Amino acid sequence: MAFPSCAATLFPRKLAIALLALLACSFAANHVAARIAFDDGTGVLLAILCRSGITFLVLACLLVWQRQGLSLPAGTRGWQLLLGLLIATQSLCLYSAVARIPVALALLVGNTFPMLLALLTWALGGPRPTGRTVLFMGLILCGLVLALDVPARMDDSSDANPHWALGVGLAFCAACAFACGLWITDHKLAGVRGPVRSLLTLLVVFSSMLVAGVSGVMPSGLSLPGSIGGWVALASLVVLYGLAFSLLFVCVPRLNMAQNAPVMNVEPIATLLLGWALLDQRLSALQLVGGAVVVCGIVLLTYRKAS
Repeated sequence: MAFPSCAATLFPRKLAIALLALLACSFAANHVAARIAFDDGTGVLLAILCRSGITFLVLACLLVWQRQGLSLPAGTRGWQLLLGLLIATQSLCLYSAVARIPVALALLVGNTFPMLLALLTWALGGPRPTGRTVLFMGLILCGLVLALDVPARMDDSSDANPHWALGVGLAFCAACAFACGLWITDHKLAGVRGPVRSLLTLLVVFSSMLVAGVSGVMPSGLSLPGSIGGWVALASLVVLYGLAFSLLFVCVPRLNMAQNAPVMNVEPIATLLLGWALLDQRLSALQLVGGAVVVCGIVLLTYRKAS
């Protein structure tokens, strides 16, 4: 979304795929750690504030070391601010969803952004989705119906999880915000250097979370963890996200993302395994099938887009 694009010698494809899979697992572990922290009373705003703040400092140090300026082309400041606000919204909605529903389900819904981006691009005058793209979109939607166990939820009057609908809605809002952010990146900020775009986006995310916390919009948004375990989980999510984001930031010119980006879609699968192992969040066999369908549909959709 906002990484440097300078020419560089590409890694061997096996190494690039292994590195991307490792990064995807790190992002997945970040969300699982976030759920542990939230269950211990950590505020969502505090988690995003720590995560974005530390990552901002790391990237700022990299830019200083590379001696890169922060100038923006004329007419892009407003779009850059809007991008930062959209990514802040995406972060807030996704973490809020993770706090309410199984982490794997939140990630599955949140990762539908390629489908939404294709539809948004078409709606704003871009090319019409091809028949194959529409087929993959339908596959993703069918998989989501199974993964979210929608038929059982509609028939279940006991409402075992009263936050289910809100959590799914928040995850979908995260996907919408991220799709809009990607559209702005591609169509309005293409002339902005990737490192500058990344750094300024993180700065806006950090600032907006700080303003939201101080203003009291979310009364418990800055709540501290209630135990040492919560502090460890908070520190873990910061380290996992910061390292993964920074490593991706540095290595992306050598990873041939146009060909290898679909590998990142192993994130929901890794989240499912970690959620089962660490959070005892189990899905039914039908939900697992639905999740597999969603991941396959997203991989096919993003592969077609990149090819």
